[in-house]
Amino acid sequence: MMKIELRFYATLVKYAEKNEIPQFSFVEIEEGATIASLLNKFNILEKHVHIAMVNGRSVESNQGLQDGDRVALFPPVGGG
Repeated sequence: MMKIELRFYATLVKYAEKNEIPQFSFVEIEEGATIASLLNKFNILEKHVHIAMVNGRSVESNQGLQDGDRVALFPPVGGG
């Protein structure tokens, strides 16, 4: 198992609440996890995440994760 820092932003905070974890928290994930498997673990549809960042860099859903990574998830943003 690995531990990462996971941060939910804006409308994605509801997924933290559904999973009964804080908006900014440390979570345990399986070795070899990717952004896609992380989203699956928390029942988040990929279409709801516009940007996933690992350690401050935008990444694709197939990005592998390492112990100690800081992952931030951002939804699409509307404006007008």
